[in-house]
Amino acid sequence: MNQIKSIFANTSWLTISQTVTSFCAFLWTIIIARYLGVSDYGIVSFAISFTAISVIFMDLGMSTYATREIAKHKEVLYKYMNNIFLFKIILAILLFFLSLLILYLMNYPARTILVTMIFTVEISVMSLTVFLNGVFQAFEKVKYQAIGSILNSSLLLLFILITIGFDFGVISIAIAYTIAYTIYFAYMFINYIERFSFPKFELDAEFIKSTVKNSLPFGLTNFFYTIYFSIDIVMLSYLAGDFATGLYKSAYNIITVFTTFFVVYQSVIFPVMSKFFQESQELIKVSYEFSIKYLLMIIIPLSVGVYFYASPLVDLIYSHQYSLSYTTVQILIWTVSFLFVNGAGSILLNAIDKERIVTKIYIWAAIFNVCLNLVLIPMLSYEGAAIATVFSEILITILILKPILKTSYKPNYKLLISVGKLILCGFILLIVFNLINTSIWLAIPIGFVMYILSLFLTKSIDNKDKGILKEILSKQNE
Repeated sequence: MNQIKSIFANTSWLTISQTVTSFCAFLWTIIIARYLGVSDYGIVSFAISFTAISVIFMDLGMSTYATREIAKHKEVLYKYMNNIFLFKIILAILLFFLSLLILYLMNYPARTILVTMIFTVEISVMSLTVFLNGVFQAFEKVKYQAIGSILNSSLLLLFILITIGFDFGVISIAIAYTIAYTIYFAYMFINYIERFSFPKFELDAEFIKSTVKNSLPFGLTNFFYTIYFSIDIVMLSYLAGDFATGLYKSAYNIITVFTTFFVVYQSVIFPVMSKFFQESQELIKVSYEFSIKYLLMIIIPLSVGVYFYASPLVDLIYSHQYSLSYTTVQILIWTVSFLFVNGAGSILLNAIDKERIVTKIYIWAAIFNVCLNLVLIPMLSYEGAAIATVFSEILITILILKPILKTSYKPNYKLLISVGKLILCGFILLIVFNLINTSIWLAIPIGFVMYILSLFLTKSIDNKDKGILKEILSKQNE
């Protein structure tokens, strides 16, 4: 139960951080999209997606691998920091020039290239920050990451407001991102120095070679995972233009708000599961089962709400100029439930040293996604890209459950029953929304009450859940 308290404390820090970050992101998404318009917003969307793919070659999975190893063996921290941090800086420099060459060969306009290269600097700084975050996650001290994230999002919102206030244009938006993340990195690096020591940079070729080799499964997983989540935007930009890209990205941003909550959970639970693998087989199974149940319990009502109220939601966020993205939002929202289930499975397999299986799964998923996009984008444009993403998530669900069912961590039938009950609660909520057919503001409190009632009526919350809740609440009295 002490571990539950630790998880709760870390989750609380990251939840507060993510709430602030999501709120700020919500605001700057609205501001940027409204300010730039659909086409220029498409340029920014392409730049972010392109750099999200290219940065994988800077990380190669080393951040995730280092987090796992440091969580298991705290004494290896300095070896990773001294070598891998410097190695990532070298890779960042190479990435910059390689990205410039690729964009030039693809014959993109000069303004698009400039915006993308500025974002390349930003994503490189972000990658170094992620590595530092991983160190604090390994020591289960995520409050520094949480504070840094709040600082970053607040400053970014401020810089964007200044940029738009002076009407500096699309290039200045990219600069604002870069400055904000540089300050975030500086904050995390200073905290690392104060709590550990200044890195004694070195390049131990054998250690780096070994780390890269062991990290590649994580890197390949991240690469192919990013491919099927970002390649659609890159392909849309190339095949359908900036306008279609802007519409798709506007819909995708709404979905991203919900997926960030999984990122919070992943940051907390991955180091804990890695430690459980060394200490308790039963605890890691329980953690996996509870992860699926609680994540779905949160996301199912949100998915139903977004599906039913997609039109007023898009109008509220972006204005009517993005009205063509209504259907895209309704399609994409269903990826989130599958993403949460798949994410919990990936965390489990990575924690028990089965990362190569995860890599193979995402390779097949990425290939499937690219092929489906090649067929659907020319036919259905941005809606085709959304459909391809949903089917990719369904494929991953099938592929990721198959190896888990062959391990001793396979979930029992009770989890299947729990998931079925949660889906039933989602259907009840959808029926309620159809019956009341009221405004989104009135539907939120009504939907919340009805969903809670349905959870108790279907007995989706059992005695174990109540016990965990009591344990968490008892922390407040200590």
